[in-house]
Amino acid sequence: MIPAKETFNGTWPFTPHFSDASGFRQHYVDEGPREAEVLICLHGEPTWGYLYRNFIPRLSERYRVIVPDHMGFGKSETPQDRVYTLQTHVENLERFIDDLELHDVTFVCQDWGGPITGAYTIRHPQRVKRVALMNTLFGFGGGVQNAHKTPWFDWIARHEEAGTLRGILGELGSTVLSVMKIIGFENSAAVDDTWIRAYSMPFPNRESCVGGIEFPLDVHYGRMTEYMMAGLATGNLDAVKAKPAMLAVGLEDHAIHPENAIGDFRALFPDASLVTLPGVGHFCQEDAPETLVTLIDQFVQSNP
Repeated sequence: MIPAKETFNGTWPFTPHFSDASGFRQHYVDEGPREAEVLICLHGEPTWGYLYRNFIPRLSERYRVIVPDHMGFGKSETPQDRVYTLQTHVENLERFIDDLELHDVTFVCQDWGGPITGAYTIRHPQRVKRVALMNTLFGFGGGVQNAHKTPWFDWIARHEEAGTLRGILGELGSTVLSVMKIIGFENSAAVDDTWIRAYSMPFPNRESCVGGIEFPLDVHYGRMTEYMMAGLATGNLDAVKAKPAMLAVGLEDHAIHPENAIGDFRALFPDASLVTLPGVGHFCQEDAPETLVTLIDQFVQSNP
């Protein structure tokens, strides 16, 4: 867990806030006018809120921007007595949103932030106003075009079957850049000693890597399927499909096939805004922050 006041040489200057609503110390950023539209920005693996450092200053001029770190990531605690699954992360988000008494939320989500947003929205459609997806999918569209594993999940499968996955992902403190390269990180010019320290610091030992280890195993073992199906059983899919939505897809994504993200999105939101970004990878917030901030601002303003 990163110290609360760590700013990484001023690249993360935001005041730390903490919620204990989910039974662990969860860090979040809360910037911008309190009376403004609420944007919740969700990260995935193996990152944390730092991924949105180039979004927060500009978006918080107009919106209340809230960026939580998931359990086991960033400045949040990594409890060792918890189960790390899609379901537990969504349940944590439910308690977090209730704790802050947030309504009419616009989600900005990438990687695991997408399924977390989808699973939350289908259970609480009345709390969600809009969804802005980036290199992710909800998982409810059924629009899968490519059944082959991506390089990332092929890598996960090979190492899990060989019994080496936990050993490798248990060293994220020294391998985080290499892992992000496998998943799809293109903007090498952003990498310096501060960048490395920011993404490595959450993982000082093997115990601290449990969140990063367990996220991809939810896909590998199909552990998330039953929980996703339970979401469909709520009967709220039409309410989800009625939400204003946008998707931005970096085409150099090695974790989620772009055609799968697009197929899932179009099945849910056939007329919504969709932008493809050549040369941009899975970690699109690192690769094209200015473009994405502009797209998100235009999307919110166009869907009052």
